[in-house]
Amino acid sequence: MRPGWWLPSPLMLLADLLRRAAPAPVLPTLDPTRAARLDFTAANPRLTPENLRDTATFARLVEEMLAEQGATTGWGGYLEDRVIYRRSPALFGAAGPVRSLHLGIDVWCPAATPVAAPLAATVESVQDNAGFGDYGPTVILRHQLEALPFWTLYGHLGRAETARLRPDQALAAGEVFATVGPWPENGDWPPHLHFQIIGDLLGHHGNFPGVAAPAERERWAAVCPDPTLLL
Repeated sequence: MRPGWWLPSPLMLLADLLRRAAPAPVLPTLDPTRAARLDFTAANPRLTPENLRDTATFARLVEEMLAEQGATTGWGGYLEDRVIYRRSPALFGAAGPVRSLHLGIDVWCPAATPVAAPLAATVESVQDNAGFGDYGPTVILRHQLEALPFWTLYGHLGRAETARLRPDQALAAGEVFATVGPWPENGDWPPHLHFQIIGDLLGHHGNFPGVAAPAERERWAAVCPDPTLLL
């Protein structure tokens, strides 16, 4: 093979471009010095069916986990193999392998927390993915870096704010366009933002997988780069 024949894929280029981007804060009102990582894997013995099944009980557990670390905000979950999706077994259907590998980052924070675009964007889609354990109100934004398109997904938002958005609406970097939603309208979760970077929508519209089978980790990690590159 002659030198120069090999070229990096668009997804590899995207990760490099994101590393060099200068994003605005996605959650501009939160204090990052009072954030703590939360563990939602099987290693956490407190994630019992009793604590997860009822949303009010689950929300109290999240508050306790934050208080124990002196934090006001929880974060984490990229490529985390989680047990919390057992609370909604019907969400992914009975066919195929169990999906438990989280493809975004969750930021656990109060409802009504403002959500802003990290980079200049246009609204790709707005959709209420209603149902227990789903995204609830969901916004996907379209971005471009050096002519390379990519998308960011925001799940578990408030209905009132997302109802005012329209496809192809332009947003400036740092512009607030939504808020973190309360339960049950946010998919019946303790309030948090699901933030995900997507290099290829793979034909999806209004929704995109946020959880995958652990055996497909390599494939999905390529399509959905580490959200901390922008968050």
